[in-house]
Amino acid sequence: MRLAIENVRIIDPSQNLDKISNLYITRGRIFSISDTLPDGFNASQTLDGTGKWLLPGLIDLQARLAEPGSHYEGDIASETKAAVAGGITAICCPPDTRPVNDNQAVTELIQRRARQAATAFILPIGAITQNLEGKMLSNMAALKNAGCIALSQANQPIQNPLTLKNAMQYAASNDILLMLRCEDAALKNKGVAHSGVISSRLGLAEITASAETVALARDLILAEETGVRVHFSQISTAKSVEMIADAKKRGLPVTCDVAIHQLHLTEYDTLDFDSLFHVSPPLRRHEDKEALRLGVKMGTIDAIVSDHTPLDRDVKLLPFGESQPGISGLETLLPLTLKLVEEGVFDLNTAIRSLTTGPANILGIQNGSLTTGLFADFSVFEPEAYWTLSRSEMISQGDNSPFDGWEFNGQVELTYFQGRPVYRNNPI
Repeated sequence: MRLAIENVRIIDPSQNLDKISNLYITRGRIFSISDTLPDGFNASQTLDGTGKWLLPGLIDLQARLAEPGSHYEGDIASETKAAVAGGITAICCPPDTRPVNDNQAVTELIQRRARQAATAFILPIGAITQNLEGKMLSNMAALKNAGCIALSQANQPIQNPLTLKNAMQYAASNDILLMLRCEDAALKNKGVAHSGVISSRLGLAEITASAETVALARDLILAEETGVRVHFSQISTAKSVEMIADAKKRGLPVTCDVAIHQLHLTEYDTLDFDSLFHVSPPLRRHEDKEALRLGVKMGTIDAIVSDHTPLDRDVKLLPFGESQPGISGLETLLPLTLKLVEEGVFDLNTAIRSLTTGPANILGIQNGSLTTGLFADFSVFEPEAYWTLSRSEMISQGDNSPFDGWEFNGQVELTYFQGRPVYRNNPI
């Protein structure tokens, strides 16, 4: 099929592109972006994009797809449908599946399920240690060769510094990207909420900011010593932003991301004991939120992620401290990011870059771009669509979103993956 989308605002930070033009697609790939019809191109379908935006397919560095695992919480088929409804066409899935993705067989199972769904590009992340126990290293090279884009411990960071150093040395010598979540287990203890006025008032077990920053300091020292490429996942404190900015100034090969809910919510949102606001790391102070926002604006934070964790309703009906942390975030990643543009936190180019070029550069992949010759992964966005999020209407099998009832400006109308339409809302 030869597709032309005409008179559409094309936004692609990878090419410093933001203009009204036409997009031409053939055989599932980008043929041209041009103000005039390319020679010899005869469209079999033409869409009028007047007033719309055309965005590269978004890349989410952190989204649990619940497979292999509990089908009550979703699977690759259900969660990729939720992803493309939010314009996301490439998804990194962490290794805390059931069973853990610590061997080639599990990696291949994920890839097989992704091919069957054929809705989005799934990038498995392998486990650094066997069963994520933080003790014996997994066969890291085999996981990379099987197709793992990076290795991680998900939300179970390695506590033994020698084990981590050994993993870093091996990763450095085999050009493996490590994606690390920084949290000191002893300092976290059994905490569930940020240590501050709100947790004290509510009587919730506390997690200090130092639980993150102490672990981050250790990891930065070891990263500098070993020369490994490290991506720090889901940072949540102002001090972490400062430390990573300093590391980048010193030339360390480090990057980082932040979960979108950390850019909107704070510890005050937990005042009603609503378990939908129970996340890990916890919602922090207003000052932390502002520092994270500035970190995105200034480029210290390279990417924004959904940290999508679909959960069964029963686990979110438990008291706050007993509930399982996590938010269903695929469908709200783009609208929540664009809401920050509306608020003047950063500009549109920064927003889209944090969801496309930023993640692509971290992973070393070509996705997230509308460059000629690449697969045609993109969404058509209606900026004038006004809508309200309703948990009951979410596509994800997990409707555990604290943003129920939030109003948004703009909505994805169409998503294409490898030149095929995989999502239609109110198509143009």
